[in-house]
Amino acid sequence: MNLIIWTIVVSLLGIAVGSFINVVVFRTKENQPLTGRSKCRTCLEPVQGIDLVPVVSFFALKGRCRRCSSVIEWQYPMVELAMGIIFGLLFIRIVLEIAIPGFVSQDELVLLFIRDAVIASFLLIIFVYDFKYSYILDKFSVPAMLIALLLNAALGASVPDLLLGGFLIGSFFAFQFLVSRGKWVGGGDIRMGMLMGFFLGLKLGAVALFLSYVMGAVIGILLIVFKHRKPDSHVPFGTFMALAMFAALFFGQDLLNWYLGFFG
Repeated sequence: MNLIIWTIVVSLLGIAVGSFINVVVFRTKENQPLTGRSKCRTCLEPVQGIDLVPVVSFFALKGRCRRCSSVIEWQYPMVELAMGIIFGLLFIRIVLEIAIPGFVSQDELVLLFIRDAVIASFLLIIFVYDFKYSYILDKFSVPAMLIALLLNAALGASVPDLLLGGFLIGSFFAFQFLVSRGKWVGGGDIRMGMLMGFFLGLKLGAVALFLSYVMGAVIGILLIVFKHRKPDSHVPFGTFMALAMFAALFFGQDLLNWYLGFFG
């Protein structure tokens, strides 16, 4: 029972973080400061406090502004709920000790949760921003790289392995960038590749890299089949890289062991 209650509490915290993530995404795009009262993006009138309750206010208002009745984007509740679910899953992972890295001791589980929650928040920002605007901003990816490296080092991870992972995966995208002159991948993908290595290390980073291409191929084909995109349309690859990194936290080692099992 305590696990359920605490998971709900942590998930509510995640929902609150998700609300802030929406603010970050929209205000960054509109070049506005993160401080100051929230306003309707159509009539520009300040939003009342009662209408700022994450998820609840959206449905209470039936997805429309109280003043001008303009449609509120579904991004708001979806990002809030997604962050709540992510925080809940990360908490359960720590409590049940699922896929805990070998370098993490029992008394470091709280720090591991903090690491994962912080990086997951950055990944969701990158996911949403790249999905909406097809751009990965350094102001999100670079801090995430540094935080991942520092927190992993504090947890006792092998710093050479982290640096090697970041260098090799980043170089993989840098090579494509140079060969295609920026047509295949962008500079943001290089930084995301480095983040993969700094966050997951070389082995799990490689698994995340593989998963990102699988996800990109499957979803890209589905979008083309259902005529949501043309074959030559740009696919925001950062979204798949963010998803793959999160998936690798839970399943990366199992997938790696399964693959290596083929070689005896």
